Amino acid sequence: MEITLTPEQEAFIRTRIDSGRYKSTEDAVRAALEVWAEFERDRIELMALIDEGDAALESGDYTEYDDEGLKQLGERIKREGLERLAKSSAVLAS
Repeated sequence: MEITLTPEQEAFIRTRIDSGRYKSTEDAVRAALEVWAEFERDRIELMALIDEGDAALESGDYTEYDDEGLKQLGERIKREGLERLAKSSAVLAS
């Protein structure tokens, strides 16, 4: 497969090669394609989550929160996140 890059794209790649970040144009393009593929996987996952959320809204499967409820939810999420972080840190330390 052959592709044509713009002069700006070529300069961008050349700069990265000259800095030692990549050894060749092929390495730089491979890395860019890996990032693109990861982006697309994340995008597809996000779109599926959005579809799930839309379906939940349409079916009435959701919880409404007032200001106090949102505050409590935020505190619970923060507490659970800190607990998970502490557990994963403990695992890494052992």
